[in-house]
Amino acid sequence: MIAIIDYGVGNLFSLKSSFAAIGADTVVTGDPAVIRGAEKLVLPGVGAFGDAAALLRRNGLDKLVKEEASGGKPLLGICLGMQLLFDYSLEYGRHEGLGLIPGSVRPIGDYIPQGYKIPHIGWNALRFPAGRPVSPLFRHIREGDCVYFVHSFCGAECSESVIASAEYGADLTAAVARENVFGVQFHPEKSGDVGLNILRAFCEL
Repeated sequence: MIAIIDYGVGNLFSLKSSFAAIGADTVVTGDPAVIRGAEKLVLPGVGAFGDAAALLRRNGLDKLVKEEASGGKPLLGICLGMQLLFDYSLEYGRHEGLGLIPGSVRPIGDYIPQGYKIPHIGWNALRFPAGRPVSPLFRHIREGDCVYFVHSFCGAECSESVIASAEYGADLTAAVARENVFGVQFHPEKSGDVGLNILRAFCEL
């Protein structure tokens, strides 16, 4: 069973529907006992980093997620959930993250040319790092497949963990991984068959 962590932020039920479409057993929960009993965890999220991090801390779920991930349980962060995996974010001040992926979260405006719209909204092709094995998260898709993004901030200072990037005037971090911890900046639940295949691969980890 996969626990989709409910801490007050995120497209929880569209994500649950996507997992249901591939036959995966999921539960939307903020119950620590259920989270501990799950085989895998998904950390969703939309909105502001600081608010989301505060909600995780208020419910004690920050420590629980770190404990479960440190024990080897597969964890997938999606959109803001991916950003929370990093050490810290500079979104409207400095806010501490979970520290599961080395690096920071910074405005995409620091990287993309002037004239590009912020937030970055739309479909973009995934690029895999040259000279590295393709991540098991992408075992059912191909380089160049497109996924759906909505974001104004991105993972930075994390080159060793990047498993996919996307071009939006510059190469932006699209996905990261460190051992059993994975994060995707895009929304697999809004990315059609490609997104479903990424979720399917996560279920197989």
